[in-house]
Amino acid sequence: MKAMILAAGRGERMRPLTDHTPKPLLPVGGKPLIVWHLERLAQAGFRDIVINHAHLGDQIERVLGDGSRYGVSICYSAEGEALETAGGIAFALPLLGEGPFLVVNGDVYCDIDFRQVAMQPMDGVVAHLVLVDNPPQHPHGDFVLSSGRLVEDGDAKLTFSGVGLYRPELFSGVERGSKAKLAPLLRREIAAGRVSAEHFRGRWFDVGTPERLQALDDLLSA
Repeated sequence: MKAMILAAGRGERMRPLTDHTPKPLLPVGGKPLIVWHLERLAQAGFRDIVINHAHLGDQIERVLGDGSRYGVSICYSAEGEALETAGGIAFALPLLGEGPFLVVNGDVYCDIDFRQVAMQPMDGVVAHLVLVDNPPQHPHGDFVLSSGRLVEDGDAKLTFSGVGLYRPELFSGVERGSKAKLAPLLRREIAAGRVSAEHFRGRWFDVGTPERLQALDDLLSA
């Protein structure tokens, strides 16, 4: 199975840090944020990794190279202008193959077991999401989980971690090269009962501001 790391975002909330450095390359715990993902993906048995980029993407390619130093093989999907999450994934589909693939947001840190996620059955579903407890900055959550499936109604919402398993057909309606958000695609399939999910209770951080980056760096350095 292939994996994709989303790394095309501008990182507006991280400015001025991201004015000259793409957010996935910001250092945390002694290494670039995206390297934590590469190492964990390699440990989980993933070998073929696709990384999309736009803002300062040449830096990402220059630093990570072909991925061999991390035990993986990296292909890059250069967007020029960021295409949003679904648009970026749809643009990279020729690199991802015809089977299910794992996607990880490049601006989160987590110790999610990617191997276990990849083993989730995809019978009758087009997506499997990893959800987490709602962080302080996102108290109302995103989705309702009931008996292993996401449902439309309910009060006990959880937050999408940015880690998901997808079938290519989820993105079949997205014109390649166009901008498209992921949430509308997911909500359409949730209504059809075709999105499964799990609740992860381990370590997860949305590294969305310089303050949260510093807090994570302090934790990992300790």
